[in-house]
Amino acid sequence: MSIWSAPTVTTPVVATVDLPGSKSITNRAFILAALADGPSTVRGALRSRDTNLMLNGLSALGIGVRVDTADETTITVDPRPVRAADVYCGLAGTVMRFLPPVAAFADGVVGFDGDEQARTRPLATILDALRGLGVEVSGDSLPFTVTGRGSARGGEVTVDASASSQFVSGLLLSAARFDDGVTVRHVGPPVPSTPHIDMTLDMLGTAGVVVDRPESDVWRVAPGPIGAVDWEIEPDLSNAAAFLAAGAVTRGAITVPRWPATTTQPGAQIVDILSEMGCTVERADGALTVTGPDKLTGLAIDLRDIGELTPTVAALCALADGESVLSGIAHLRGHETDRLAALSTEINRLGGDCTETADGLRITPTRMHGAVWESYADHRMATAGALIGLAVQGVTVDDIETTAKTLPDFPGMWQNMIGHV
Repeated sequence: MSIWSAPTVTTPVVATVDLPGSKSITNRAFILAALADGPSTVRGALRSRDTNLMLNGLSALGIGVRVDTADETTITVDPRPVRAADVYCGLAGTVMRFLPPVAAFADGVVGFDGDEQARTRPLATILDALRGLGVEVSGDSLPFTVTGRGSARGGEVTVDASASSQFVSGLLLSAARFDDGVTVRHVGPPVPSTPHIDMTLDMLGTAGVVVDRPESDVWRVAPGPIGAVDWEIEPDLSNAAAFLAAGAVTRGAITVPRWPATTTQPGAQIVDILSEMGCTVERADGALTVTGPDKLTGLAIDLRDIGELTPTVAALCALADGESVLSGIAHLRGHETDRLAALSTEINRLGGDCTETADGLRITPTRMHGAVWESYADHRMATAGALIGLAVQGVTVDDIETTAKTLPDFPGMWQNMIGHV
């Protein structure tokens, strides 16, 4: 880990930022490709810690993985019988929640472990669901084991997915391969980040898997094949958020090429948030440009469906003109870190005024000063610190390397963006 001095600018940042592929789409594509009825090619895949952990896990399970020597973002996945293995999850929620259902089809014991911090992340929901589907599971959190017998019964399970939509997505991605299919019924407080479930459903449809919705919070998948697909991965719009926000806080203009006209990525909603805060948004020639206003305005917003944007939005609000209230994000207390406590602590450490509420944050802009911004091994906390550092001199970010979880070279990309000033 290292202390990184966040660069500060006094003139508008104007730049074009070309972003790598979406982590959420990449890792879903890898799972579907591993379970498909033939080889699939994934093009434009994100290569980051989280996606490499997914590839390593699939390879350990016996799935064929071939990386194009001329382009590491082009990967061919060849389905093969799942074998006993040890899978290291790091701190990747998609790995620890999407791969256990795949391990149900193994011939033998699959052990899962991860970073020390990952051992506190909630996993009992999906592990109990697997037990209900006839799978032998030992443990309720990392480390745990799944004992496969080559196939699994399936059936109907009731889950409380109020802590993470990944519990639903993880079950649905593998559901068609269970002998009886899988029906998932959510009972409990609302599921957060439901656009990520929509993304899963859309990708399942592309692979020829039909998901019935007989009623709200119920998803039913019949047994059947998962089709091989050549996947084209969109740019990661959640990673785009911090860069677009850089234009917003410096009265600059940031352009992101290849912005999809339609998408299931929740991160796309950063555009609406920036517009509400006073930014100008333009689309032309397949690119999106955000231009910052003279002053950002505060806002009151429910972020339940787009919780991953919270660190970026909180940083924007700390630099805005007027109070902001962020709600619907109590579930962020169970993310890479307790993001609500972390954001409140770090904004206040810099002289800001951020208070935790029952389900969010209340932020009142004040004059801030430099200090160490702790990242808590959380990639989005680190990028939020970098964003505030653009406007507040003397901010240093601890463990900037954690951004490699979803973005291979964030410091280099950030500096290149600022180099246009």
